[in-house]
Amino acid sequence: MTINIKNFLNDKTTLSKMGEFQSLKQIEGLEMSSISADLYSDGRDDLALFYFSKGANYATLTTSNSITSEFIPWNNNSHKKIIKGLLVNTKNANTFTGKQGKESIDILAKNLSRVLTLKESKNKKGTSETIKIKDLIFASTGVIGEEFPVDKIRERLPELVERLRKEHNKMYWIKLASAIMTTDTKPKLAYEEIIIGDELVKICGIAKGSGMIAPNLATMLSFIFTNADINSNLLKTLLKRAVANSFNAITVDSDQSTNDMVSIFSTRSIKIGQNISLNDKAVQKFEIALKKLCLNLAKQVIVDGEGAKKFVTINVINAKSLGSAKNIAFSIANSPLVKTAIAGQDPNWGRIAMGIGKSGEIVDQKKLKIRIGNFIVAENGKISETYDEKKLKEYMEWGSIEIEINLKLGNDAFKCYTCDFTHDYIDINADYRN
Repeated sequence: MTINIKNFLNDKTTLSKMGEFQSLKQIEGLEMSSISADLYSDGRDDLALFYFSKGANYATLTTSNSITSEFIPWNNNSHKKIIKGLLVNTKNANTFTGKQGKESIDILAKNLSRVLTLKESKNKKGTSETIKIKDLIFASTGVIGEEFPVDKIRERLPELVERLRKEHNKMYWIKLASAIMTTDTKPKLAYEEIIIGDELVKICGIAKGSGMIAPNLATMLSFIFTNADINSNLLKTLLKRAVANSFNAITVDSDQSTNDMVSIFSTRSIKIGQNISLNDKAVQKFEIALKKLCLNLAKQVIVDGEGAKKFVTINVINAKSLGSAKNIAFSIANSPLVKTAIAGQDPNWGRIAMGIGKSGEIVDQKKLKIRIGNFIVAENGKISETYDEKKLKEYMEWGSIEIEINLKLGNDAFKCYTCDFTHDYIDINADYRN
């Protein structure tokens, strides 16, 4: 069944109305704030802080690009199972910044730990809890290779900490999600909740991403928060399984970021059992909700792809292996010729056939069936006898396009999501640093 979401995709780069977003709820043990460090020189929020007063279990997946932001080795060298805070800046990726970029994280960590320690001493009336620098992790997004604006960020840390709030309504979540955006035209938020025993388990997620999207282990930036008490090792396993068919199933432009990061944090407020494992019904229920939330966020990234006008689903079925299905799906999804044809509303299915062939996977042309929407366009090694160009062109005007590749070689399948390539994509990236 095909769904027309043409009205959901807007060619104007304006923020969506508040009513279009899910109502994310407060996560016990999480405090949040955002502020402007004037990194964009326009006063918009560009710095966000997530603070866990009682600590949080966490798990992170990051890019496998061999060139990474300086924050990735910092985070990886922490080796902590419980953390206290996450600081996120936009506008600057802190990548290819050399010694200055690395030292900048040390400076921010020392200053933020000091300010947070002072906050705790005030809250607890003199009983001091020291926030250590290794209790903190970082994320950055923006331009690669520019000097990291450490002084601008450092100067704003005291007010950023002062603004931390425990109460989070819908508008406040939107504010935080907006603070981590770069070329995004709208903030990305998702929410799921489940009942385990008599307890309400909540999962809140935000993401940013619009261009340089072709994930491997993770994509863009996404931060997920839950009140369920799940240990860090189990969180890592659940996160890996959740991203496989969500964040790892999307592509905008085939370019994998140097800063990709998806993290999940557990404030441990709600107990769901002792010594829990993947086999527990409570954990399985949580996993279903987590996968749903991740797919929601991943699709929002595609809908907001740079210059995107159309949301495209590519479903490869009856493949000989999962790897084969995935290779073919992304070969089509990353083809500029396929994506520009979709932008031009041209049902040029020959480009899809080309994408299948260039994947390097062995296929049988006589078995192959290509479908666009509900229309079979090619089968038995040639154009379909029922092919109707006029009806197909009408379908190509839709905002949501579905392509199905039936290989008839096995039982495996993979579905990925992408968008079209428009003139706006060139305009956005040609003027990115101006």
